[in-house]
Amino acid sequence: MHLKVTVYSTPSCPWCRKAKQYFKSLGIPFKDIDVSKNQKKAEEMYRKSGQMGVPVITIGNQVIVGFDKAKIDKILGI
Repeated sequence: MHLKVTVYSTPSCPWCRKAKQYFKSLGIPFKDIDVSKNQKKAEEMYRKSGQMGVPVITIGNQVIVGFDKAKIDKILGI
């Protein structure tokens, strides 16, 4: 099972870095979108999550606001 993982983040966000480190440690490829530089993607993130805070993580069609490791593990089945 290979779900598409996207991390909406900003360079100054420590929880974004933790989330990206976590996916790297699991060997899970992800798309990193810097919403501080991309207004269209920031709007897309807001549409998906209703949040302007980062990180917003999408795994398949699931949306996680913040670095919620338990929720990430549950969706990934680990």
